[in-house]
Amino acid sequence: MNTIPVSTFDKQLPQMQTVLQDLIELESPSNDKAALDRMGTKLTELLLPLQPEIKIDAQPVSGDNIVARWPGTDNRSTGGFLILCHFDTVHPVGMLTKNPVRVKSGEMYGPGIIDMKASITQVIFALQALRAEQLWPQWPLTVLFTSDEEIGSEGARPMIESLGSRASLVLCMEPALPDGALKTARKGVANFHMVTSGKSAHSGADHQEGVNAIEEMAHQVLALQSLTDYEKGSTVSVGTITGGTRSNVVPDECQLMVDVRVTTEAEAERMSTLIKGLKPNLPGAQVKVTGGLERAPMPRTAAIAEAYHRAYTIGEKLGIPISEGSTGGGSDANLIAPFGVPILDGLGPQGNGAHTHTESLTLTSLAPRTALLAGILSEWPQD
Repeated sequence: MNTIPVSTFDKQLPQMQTVLQDLIELESPSNDKAALDRMGTKLTELLLPLQPEIKIDAQPVSGDNIVARWPGTDNRSTGGFLILCHFDTVHPVGMLTKNPVRVKSGEMYGPGIIDMKASITQVIFALQALRAEQLWPQWPLTVLFTSDEEIGSEGARPMIESLGSRASLVLCMEPALPDGALKTARKGVANFHMVTSGKSAHSGADHQEGVNAIEEMAHQVLALQSLTDYEKGSTVSVGTITGGTRSNVVPDECQLMVDVRVTTEAEAERMSTLIKGLKPNLPGAQVKVTGGLERAPMPRTAAIAEAYHRAYTIGEKLGIPISEGSTGGGSDANLIAPFGVPILDGLGPQGNGAHTHTESLTLTSLAPRTALLAGILSEWPQD
C-alpha cells in the first residue's frame, strides 16, 4: 500500500502549526488586492522547493491567482488531479486583534484558519511528504490557489472552469462538515437585487401625494420570505435592505439583496421565475428584479458517489473513518459540477466558527486529513 501513515503528519504537527500561523498572520481579505498578493507571494515561496511550473493569473481588482502544475509520468500536464484552494478570507485586516493565533483546549484559533488556511497547509505538507517518500502521483497534478472565492469567484471563474472541465478528479479543500464528513452534494446559490420605486413627497405637507417605496418593499420582503420551501430544499433569505433619505420625506426608492439556495437547476429556474414575476402591491409603485443563479448545484452524481467510495476505501486503509453529507453552502466545486467531473469536496480539516471572530481549527483533525489527501494522490486508480 503506497500511502503515508497518519503518524508521519502527527510528528510534523509543530511544523505545520508554524506554517499555518505564518499564513494566518498574513491577513488576506477578499477586497484587499495588496494583502492578497502578499499572500500569493508567500504561497509561491512555499511551492518553489517542489519544483512546479507556476503561472500567475493576473487580476486587475482581486488578488492574482496562482496555478502550480506538475506533469504526469507520461509528461502530460493537463487533466489528472486538480486541487482547489482559495486564500482569501471574509475577515478584514485587523481581525487578529479580536482572534489572535493561539491554542486552547485542542483548538487553534485565528481568522481564516479553517476557511481555508489550514487546508492550504495540508496541501503543502502532503505534497512535501509525497516527494520525500517518492510517492508522487502518476497523474498530472494542478493546484489552483484563488483569491476571490468568498465574494463569488468572478475573477477566478474562467480559470476554475477551464481547469476543472478537463480534470479527471477535482479535490476541493473546503473544510469538512462538523463531523468530518466529505461534502458529496451542495446547493446552488442564486442572488437577486430588487428595487422598488415610488414617488417622493413631503411626509407632513403632501403625505397623500407620495408612494412609499419602503412600504412597497415591506410587502415584497414578506412575499420573498414566503417562497422558502424546506421540502424542496429551497431557501430564500433577504440579507440587506436600504432605502429612504430622511424621515420627513416619503421615500421613492428602496433596494434589497436576497440569497436563494436550491438543490437542482430546475428548482433554480422555478424560483427565479417566481421572484422575477413579483408584482407591486401599492398603486403607482414599481418593482424591478435582476440577478439569477451564480453557482449551480452540485448534486450527488454517480461520478461523485464512485469517487467518495474510492476515498472511503483509501481512508479505511489508513485507519481514517470518513463519511459523507450535503451542505447548503456553495464553493468553487459548484462551478465545476455542471461538467460532470468526479469531485471530492470538504477534504479540509474540522473546525468551528468559520467566518466568525471565534474561527478555530480542531488540531487533532489536521494530520489525518493531510494523510487522507496524500493517500488519495498516491493511491488513486489511474483508469
